[in-house]
Amino acid sequence: MLPSWTWQTSGLLMNLQRVSPSLAMKLPRAFRRARVWARWGWTRLGLRDRPGAVVWPWAIWAMVALLILTYIAQDHGLPKPAEGELADLDCLALNIYFEARNEALEGKRAVGHVVMNRVQDQAFPGSVCQVIREGGEEAPGGCQFSWWCDGRSDSPLDHLAWRESREIAWDVLRGATRDPTRGALWYHADYVSPDWSADLARGPRIGRHIFYQRTD
Repeated sequence: MLPSWTWQTSGLLMNLQRVSPSLAMKLPRAFRRARVWARWGWTRLGLRDRPGAVVWPWAIWAMVALLILTYIAQDHGLPKPAEGELADLDCLALNIYFEARNEALEGKRAVGHVVMNRVQDQAFPGSVCQVIREGGEEAPGGCQFSWWCDGRSDSPLDHLAWRESREIAWDVLRGATRDPTRGALWYHADYVSPDWSADLARGPRIGRHIFYQRTD
């Protein structure tokens, strides 16, 4: 039976995979180095022939691994946007969080790309925050994204989902992900059928959202 700390490390790795997939891909190399250091320390300290010698290298490796994960958990893993991009990053991350935090990765990216497609379209405002806030905060039914004008708090409560939303938003902002919506400018949940959708060209369905482009 594996020691309890191995399960704790596995749990931290699973959370990291959810929060920061790009960092999770880099961790195996860091862990291999940690294991080498653990073996070196095991030999250097003369623990090879002592009771519990089989457990010692794994214990040292686990402690180093946990230190690495703790360091990453302090936001060192998030890409750092320029100061002028922070407002757009927060606006886009909030939209992804409130519109798609329960979606798979592709669904979250799709919502982010719709905002960016609107920014690049002359029929919509020219910045991320303006696109998201179009219609006003106190205009139920008039705003573009319901969370913005539903009268509820706009402060994220799920910290893991919020961190993931920020990382996805940054990738979308800097053009590091493809657009799964194929240029969509609108979407709605699959459990509603708004009248405006009849005048648009239906695009892909991604998760619980259906996306639309112009008909021309």
